[in-house]
Amino acid sequence: MSHDARDGDEAVPHLSPDEFRKLGHKMVDWIADYWSRLDSFPVRSQVPPGSVAAKLPVHPPEEGLGGEPGWDAVFRDLEDVVLPGLTHWQSPSFFAYFPANASGPAVLGELLSAGLGVQGMLWSTSPAATEMETRVLDWLAELTALPASFLSTSATGGGVIQGTASEATLVAMVAARERVRGHGAPANSQWVAYSSTQAHSSVLKAAMLCGVARSASDTVHVRQIETDAHFALRPDALERAIREDLAAGRRPFFVCASVGTTSSGAIDPVRAVAAVLERTGVTASGGWLHVDAAWAGAALVCPEHRALLDGVELSDSFAFNPHKWLLTNFDCNAFYTRDKRALLDALSVTPEYLRNAASASGAVIDYRDWQVPLGRRFRALKLWFVLRHYGARGLRAHIRNHVRLAEHFESQVSGDARFEVAVPRSLALVCFRLEPLAGETPEATDARNRALLDTVNATGKLFLTHTVLPAVDGGPPRYVLRMAIGGTYTEARHVRAAWEALSAAAG
Repeated sequence: MSHDARDGDEAVPHLSPDEFRKLGHKMVDWIADYWSRLDSFPVRSQVPPGSVAAKLPVHPPEEGLGGEPGWDAVFRDLEDVVLPGLTHWQSPSFFAYFPANASGPAVLGELLSAGLGVQGMLWSTSPAATEMETRVLDWLAELTALPASFLSTSATGGGVIQGTASEATLVAMVAARERVRGHGAPANSQWVAYSSTQAHSSVLKAAMLCGVARSASDTVHVRQIETDAHFALRPDALERAIREDLAAGRRPFFVCASVGTTSSGAIDPVRAVAAVLERTGVTASGGWLHVDAAWAGAALVCPEHRALLDGVELSDSFAFNPHKWLLTNFDCNAFYTRDKRALLDALSVTPEYLRNAASASGAVIDYRDWQVPLGRRFRALKLWFVLRHYGARGLRAHIRNHVRLAEHFESQVSGDARFEVAVPRSLALVCFRLEPLAGETPEATDARNRALLDTVNATGKLFLTHTVLPAVDGGPPRYVLRMAIGGTYTEARHVRAAWEALSAAAG
């Protein structure tokens, strides 16, 4: 134990480098062992509310653990307190929500980031943190075939790592408002943002945070546009809503197009949406088109999926989460814009204590001006490690394997008369349900599907979640199950076992 106390100073029980090395080895071994036994755990935590807290002392410790032997208690608590209270997101049988990939290279990058302890708010506070992030995001843009206007090498564009797609949406919305103000809109304008009814809740939340929406129920300043039979935003409905708002004296300023909605993986027609903004004058008045591809964006590393982004060159910003499906652990959102000036105008605040010669020169990027927080971790390290370890070929194989597994699962559902595919498969997401029985009410069908989901999840052998798809062609809304394939360690045998469990539970 290293104390390094001067006369009169109290000893602080820091770990010495050798003690840290031993404990670090032990922790890495524990994580590796955890990954190797993921199949042995119930995927969803089985503990009742309050059980984890009941195992923790009410008061903080007065005395610390001391050196390595004292840490044995921590490793016991990991097994006895933490593991039982986890839903195992890295389980190969986790098919809920969307994936949250972790991988060995990403975890090593996260460890290195924590060990270096860099606060990369300014270029001058660690040039490596800034310049690596810029270059790695340009790599990622190339891998996903984004237009050159989104790269840092363009005159007006560039990328930055945000924490989440929600943060990216908020940053885009704030930049949009600033740009529209620059086109002559008064500060007290009645701002209106648009997305489809199936867009992520982060659009509404962003509008609330930046004062556009008065509340979560504000349907005047956040317009949720109806969707088509495949649950994609209808351009004609968007155009009608924008013209209504313009006629009422309101100021349309922001549209979010979703590429891969949470419920069903629906793809909004980006090119057609951009054309609506052009026809209605929203583009000419500074309006902003943001593309949220939080989950589906990872698939763009495969050339066969790049049609998903038709028209992205007409958007002002684009974002996706490598921490969902590209083997880079949370948190890592890749956000790109073609108008970095609007971000800087909206988000730059420079107190005297942050002024420095490099920033004043205009020759460097200060990423604190591209995000809501001031401080930032060295998150580019984990993305750098992932890209270097897997390479483009490995990343493509990762995505393609999951898409093939989803295709097979979809065929199993389609081939069983008891089930139906509720909406065509989107990449590695399959929405399905039990078919309605003859004479059965919609409520009864939904109840049987809820029971099916509860039954298979209760086994602990797999974990799925559900959604409710809106009514189409006069029919009722439908409760459906979601099979989201994308785990780092998921193989055909896990998908096969999931189908067998569902088939058996269906009776």
